[in-house]
Amino acid sequence: MQKISIDETALYKLIKRAVRDGLQKEVFRLRLEGLSFVSKKEMQGIEKSYGKPRARKNIGRTESVEI
Repeated sequence: MQKISIDETALYKLIKRAVRDGLQKEVFRLRLEGLSFVSKKEMQGIEKSYGKPRARKNIGRTESVEI
């Protein structure tokens, strides 16, 4: 087996980045599961009551997670 030499801070940063990526994916998945589904019939009723939604703006969103 081959041994790899890496200093402690580089290993810490590598693990920190891997954990952050995993948590972000998991949080995103949980957010998607929490969204309710609206059928076409329900959406038509909503549009009839409140009108069609205005055109959406392209808004960027950033999130940061400190570990």
